[in-house]
Amino acid sequence: MSCQFLSSSGTAIKLPRKKVMSMNVIGCSTSPIPNPVLRPELSIRVGTRLIPHPKKADKGGEDAFFVSGYNGGVMAVADGVSGWAEKDVDPAQFSRELMRRASSLVDDEEVNYDPRILVRKAHAATSSTGSATVIVSMLDNNGILKIANVGDCGLRVIRKGQIIFSTFPQEHYFDCPYQLSSETVSQTYLDATVTSIDIVKGDIIVMGSDGLFDNVFDHEIVSTIKEHKDVAETAKVLADLAYKHSVDFYFDSPFSIEARNRPLLSSPSSCLSLFPQPLLVYSRNSGRGVGIGRRRSLYDRYVVDKCQQGLDVPWWKKALGQKLTGGKMDDITVIIGEVISKCLPQVAKNHG
Repeated sequence: MSCQFLSSSGTAIKLPRKKVMSMNVIGCSTSPIPNPVLRPELSIRVGTRLIPHPKKADKGGEDAFFVSGYNGGVMAVADGVSGWAEKDVDPAQFSRELMRRASSLVDDEEVNYDPRILVRKAHAATSSTGSATVIVSMLDNNGILKIANVGDCGLRVIRKGQIIFSTFPQEHYFDCPYQLSSETVSQTYLDATVTSIDIVKGDIIVMGSDGLFDNVFDHEIVSTIKEHKDVAETAKVLADLAYKHSVDFYFDSPFSIEARNRPLLSSPSSCLSLFPQPLLVYSRNSGRGVGIGRRRSLYDRYVVDKCQQGLDVPWWKKALGQKLTGGKMDDITVIIGEVISKCLPQVAKNHG
């Protein structure tokens, strides 16, 4: 059996896997077991869509993701940090390899179906140069959704037309998210926000890169799900909507609203307050913390912003008091998961 790893280029690479995520409803079939009792378990029916940044379409963008039917279902998204292109490094290589490694480890005994451990092992196994934000969700058969998130990819759980759970971005400052890296970095699996939530049949899980959530409001996500029942169609409609907003200069997007509301660091001294102590950073190869004493100036912050994230809206526009509007052009990854039940036959026990 195999599962598919879907890269940002849309190419499917078959990887060994015990179970396959089916796009069809998993139904209950007749069992030869005498007096079967149907025991409901939960799994996920998935639809996906990826639209690359308009300027990166020829390369397929820098997002990557995978879905797997192992256990109740595994979904993951990684968003490659675009600034590496300025160093002649393809940002997509790190995110794609990270997802390949994670996909191959979902049934690893040491991972033990723990998304944070999956992030740790996948990160340690990734040899490409670069960095990425990442989110992983794993549904067990008993209806517990486990989530590990590093950075600004996101997840929503929608039940009966209302959002009952939402992740929040991890950022050093505006548009500079936490990220896993090939280099000496300040984030590891230990920095992941880890959450567990009870899931029931009929819940809708919406996962995506920041290209979705920076351009589409939560109420638009909810209304789209109400209007479209097929998961593949829903993923396409949401991705298309995010793309439409991202290239609309006049659309007042979630990203532009946050840009106007977030405080700007106006002096080197205020920037220094971000790093009052020497930074303790982590080397993936050595597994040890390494201290560095140099603090960043305001100019350094600007360079880091540009190199790490490739801002589409320059921060100096805010400094000049201009009104920021418009969407944020970016790679857009959308995964829609509908929680369904699968019925497994069990032999009825005689307690007489």
